[in-house]
Amino acid sequence: MKITFLGHATLSIEINDFTLLVDPFISGNEKAAHINIEELKADYILLTHAHQDHILDAESIAKRTGAKIISNYEIVMHYGSKGIEGHPMNHGGSWQFEFGSVKYVNAIHTSSFPDGSYGGQPGGFVIDTSDKTIYIAGDTALTYDMKLISEEFNLDLAILPIGDNFTMGVDDALKASDFVKCNTILGYHFNTFGYIEIDHDIAKRKFSDKDKDLVLLGIGESLEV
Repeated sequence: MKITFLGHATLSIEINDFTLLVDPFISGNEKAAHINIEELKADYILLTHAHQDHILDAESIAKRTGAKIISNYEIVMHYGSKGIEGHPMNHGGSWQFEFGSVKYVNAIHTSSFPDGSYGGQPGGFVIDTSDKTIYIAGDTALTYDMKLISEEFNLDLAILPIGDNFTMGVDDALKASDFVKCNTILGYHFNTFGYIEIDHDIAKRKFSDKDKDLVLLGIGESLEV
């Protein structure tokens, strides 16, 4: 499994012959100006919630690639009205896809489309394949619900927001890593704009002091899981 960080909370995940794109917000991110969305591959697009900084490029990429959208019912219906195929889910539900199973899990946040219309309840994803298992938290506060993930899954990687202000910050992400019982963390949702800027050295040291590894990728860099 190869994970490429495309800025903010956007990820490209390669699982065998399939490419998953998570929360595509690229064209609106000046720091990701070197990423050409017309060259991105996608078989599936996973959307954690409806905020613009997570869905901005979803429609254009889905229409170009034919990717199927996986998200909550409301978001999938929204894109379905635009002629885009999707697979609706809701909290606690799982489904077996070609690349592995996906479970839609709780997140504490808000969710609305840019026009203010209802975007369903926010969530995260646990992707479980025959090889690796990862947790994508989405935008969320620290929540005890994360402990349930460790009771069902043995995670190889947890992808957690660390920018604070709109989501949990570094200290709460460190607690979250305990809750999900995963010592390898990929941080995201940081440094895109002023509200969520972090000190990389301090963040990494807080994790290393607890014998954990916080990975902070540059935009366009990849991690093999």
